[in-house]
Amino acid sequence: MSVVTRYAPSPTGVLHIGGARTALFNWAFARHAGGTFVLRFEDTDRARSTRESEEAVLEALSWLGLDYDPVPGYEHIPRQSERLDRYRERIEPLLASGAAYRCTCTVDEVEAMRQAAREVGRKPGYDGTCRDKKLDADPGRPFCVRLRVRQDGLTRWDDLIAGPSGEDVSQLDDFVIARSDGSPIYHLAVVVDDYEMGVTHVIRGREHMSSTPRQLLLYQALGFNAPQFAHVPLLVEPGGKKLSKRHAAASVQSYRDRGFTPEAMLNFIARLGWGHGDLEIFTKAELVELFALEGVGRSPSQVHDEKLLWLNQHYIKTFPSEVLLAYVQPFLEKEAGRPVSSEPALERLIDLLRERSKTLQEMAEMARFYLADSVELEPKAARKHLKPEITKPLQELRESLAALSEWKETPLREAFEAVIERNGLKLAQLAQPVRVAIVGGPASPGIFETLEILGRKRSLERVDAARAHIDSNTQD
Repeated sequence: MSVVTRYAPSPTGVLHIGGARTALFNWAFARHAGGTFVLRFEDTDRARSTRESEEAVLEALSWLGLDYDPVPGYEHIPRQSERLDRYRERIEPLLASGAAYRCTCTVDEVEAMRQAAREVGRKPGYDGTCRDKKLDADPGRPFCVRLRVRQDGLTRWDDLIAGPSGEDVSQLDDFVIARSDGSPIYHLAVVVDDYEMGVTHVIRGREHMSSTPRQLLLYQALGFNAPQFAHVPLLVEPGGKKLSKRHAAASVQSYRDRGFTPEAMLNFIARLGWGHGDLEIFTKAELVELFALEGVGRSPSQVHDEKLLWLNQHYIKTFPSEVLLAYVQPFLEKEAGRPVSSEPALERLIDLLRERSKTLQEMAEMARFYLADSVELEPKAARKHLKPEITKPLQELRESLAALSEWKETPLREAFEAVIERNGLKLAQLAQPVRVAIVGGPASPGIFETLEILGRKRSLERVDAARAHIDSNTQD
């Protein structure tokens, strides 16, 4: 049997990290088996579904590197809203055979049935009022269509992750499969879609597990072979609270915009519930080779930014220079407020910042001193390091630097050493004031490398500005 998996998001917002994990597990399972991974949009919620959300989902999947295969017979990604006729066609045989029936009970009447059941200690549900009325296609009142739940119906399955699952059929009432306007309920649409698209394995979140018994009943009523089901555990916050799908900070795009790389995100998402021994870091190709549902645990997975930051820093340290520069480019341009061209000094700076950066955004912020014409001094750092007693050594250093015949790391170091020796200072006592002058704060790569990268003209201008700052504060 050729494996076919699917990812079927509702296009009502950006791609949540939980949805990204579902997509990734389906993709990896299919690619590992040499099978097919398809995509469709479940947009029957017309009030909230938008094409903009569809594009956001596709953008996130593309950024993560998750490709999908075409659905036979479709030139584009199928949408449930475009398949309404197919669902209606599937309802007619159910009505004709008696597997489904028309129901004219109102919402208020059904709620009264549920309340009556509660009062006598029974499970709330529809009481079957219209079950044997045999209403025809024009009963004179608005009607929905309900599935006739058989007591020999199949509602249990062997879940590929959770193990034996399901509930007793006696716990289910005759549920609606089509609304009064003829539109299908989710359970019917998803069953028809998965069957007609040849889906063999449904890998989805644990929150959908309660829907599976009803869907199995529909497979049985329609005469379809059911796929195999695998329900992945929930994602939770560090405190154990379920991760909200509406939380914007949990979207794939939010992670991208905070400066995480797609390689780190893919690695991080895969490890949210799946593992292969002690392996922590792996490529996309290695994930495809190793992925198996047996490696997916049953317990909720906590989403920790600390783990992602560690992974991201690993990738930043190991990327080839051209890859890292391409990734950080948008962040550099945002910091600069203008296009930024690649040049040897910038490339060297980015290489120096690898070891210090956990995100691309952090790297760009640390490169701000190079991108800007001038820097704003951090007040705390300026108070600590730009004091009157450093004025004389700073002036001497400025004159020595201006006189250098070559603006390179070794001559720069020698100029510092001479001033330090004449004034009885330690390196940090001179280097830190210069660092604050050059980058605006107390942290940067090595001071000699930083000066060489910034260049003679801008370095001297910033030393002058720092001296002026000291003078101004002394006069005050």
